[in-house]
Amino acid sequence: MSKRLASKYKINRRLGLNLWGRDKSPVNKRAYGPGQHGQHKGKPTDYGTQLLAKQKLKAYYGNVSEKQLRKYYAEAIRRRGDTSEHLIGLLESRLDAVVYRMKFVPTVFASRQFINHGHILVNGKHVDIPSYLVKEGDIISVREKSRELAIVAEAAASTERDIPEYLEVDQKACSGKFIRVPKYADVPYPVQMEPNLVVEFYSR
Repeated sequence: MSKRLASKYKINRRLGLNLWGRDKSPVNKRAYGPGQHGQHKGKPTDYGTQLLAKQKLKAYYGNVSEKQLRKYYAEAIRRRGDTSEHLIGLLESRLDAVVYRMKFVPTVFASRQFINHGHILVNGKHVDIPSYLVKEGDIISVREKSRELAIVAEAAASTERDIPEYLEVDQKACSGKFIRVPKYADVPYPVQMEPNLVVEFYSR
């Protein structure tokens, strides 16, 4: 296992969850945190429960920065309706999340790097910003020269996850359409996320 991949799995060990539902996650064998105190957990406080919910959400989306998550929260409360639903909608609209969901790459971390290296087009134009917010109807595709990369083939062949219904993907053409912003219930999280607790954390 590479050092880079091992460091990502440390997040799973620390949180005690197989965040991305990967077969190779060490949590599948040891569902507790690392270190001598990893198996001894006291009853969490309300604050601790909210903090854990925030850490899970941040980690799942490739360790989104605190500044970015606060920005999404601020935008979510500005919009009318359910704040937690808006928060999830914003996170799922990130280009790195969409590229990952479309199975063009095997992990959300690989998605960020893939975008940074200029392999992705949005409506035919190069976009190298992972946090770019995709709009409904946008077409996301892998640059033609990049479609033969091993990482793309690996992701397409993976059976660990399915493409959600709010995306329309032509795997052979390495192209897809962002049909709509999903609701929380539409998102295929391998573990339970609690965006309502994240909202409570920031509203303290």
